[in-house]
Amino acid sequence: MASEIAAIYRASKKKQDINWFTEHIARPPAAVVVYALRNTRITPNQVTFLSAVLAAGAGAMLAGLLGWTWLVAAAAVFEFSFVLDCADGQLARLRKMASPLGHLLDFLMDELKAMLIFGCVAVRLWRETGDVRMLLVGLAGGFCLASGIALTSFMRRPEYGGKGPTEDGQPAEVGKRRGPVGLALNTLEWSARIVVHYPQYIWICAVANRIEIYFWAYAAVNALYFALSMLKIFFRLGRFA
Repeated sequence: MASEIAAIYRASKKKQDINWFTEHIARPPAAVVVYALRNTRITPNQVTFLSAVLAAGAGAMLAGLLGWTWLVAAAAVFEFSFVLDCADGQLARLRKMASPLGHLLDFLMDELKAMLIFGCVAVRLWRETGDVRMLLVGLAGGFCLASGIALTSFMRRPEYGGKGPTEDGQPAEVGKRRGPVGLALNTLEWSARIVVHYPQYIWICAVANRIEIYFWAYAAVNALYFALSMLKIFFRLGRFA
């Protein structure tokens, strides 16, 4: 069985994954899930929806159940939902049924989960501290996150000149700038991508009982992305004729 799971892992992973955590931490257990589902009628899209349901459960635990034990339990449920999020694409690739529509569904569910988890953490921090500013930051950060999704979709449109995602659903390659300024921008972008891909570190914040680290970092990066994207669009489309 172990050799079959290893073969599934090699055959179903992406050509170039989003980061080391996804490739080496999340995809191996996802291969176990794929092994269990390989001969069933369960579809990749159904796995995507199940991942979203589990993430919603994790969000409810984050917002409703205080204390370190429940925080860690919520993080564990969320991380399992992320394993399923990896398994849906692996199952599709194994069955040779990956499609652009499936990638779009996966992107949609990922962004809905991101907004849900961020909002639920905002509620948790407000309940823990009694500081209403946590809710205000949660609202502002949620707006920037939701707007960022719309901005990303807009800038990927061929009418705008966007390249769209790669063939396996990854964002178009960036970060190949040269020179001192380019290197600084690449470093900033690399750091921002780590923060944006919160499944790789939110569990560490939970275990350390410092979920506010995720909250503030995620809010800041999404606010920065919103501001920079709006400026980019304005300077391209809002100039005088």
